[in-house]
Amino acid sequence: MHASIQQRVDGAAALHVRSRIATAEFYALIGKEPPVQQIRFQVVTRGNAYHIVERSTGKVKGFRWTWKEASNFAQALESRADGVKVALSGGAQ
Repeated sequence: MHASIQQRVDGAAALHVRSRIATAEFYALIGKEPPVQQIRFQVVTRGNAYHIVERSTGKVKGFRWTWKEASNFAQALESRADGVKVALSGGAQ
């Protein structure tokens, strides 16, 4: 990845972390529990494959042939959406 793009990605991830911290601090000040993060990606059975669907758009982000691989891929997508760098081992991405 080009250095300037990497800087932007890192900056956006840092801002995301800061916003989550600020939100948690705000809820602590008012004495309420913060809302629970909804699941972004869902594994859906389609024939003999498992599709990973983004819940907000309904778009298929990928598919896998076993449930275990599909749920691992969905968890990796969730982590990436939270700004965590994840490397998938083996298989196509």
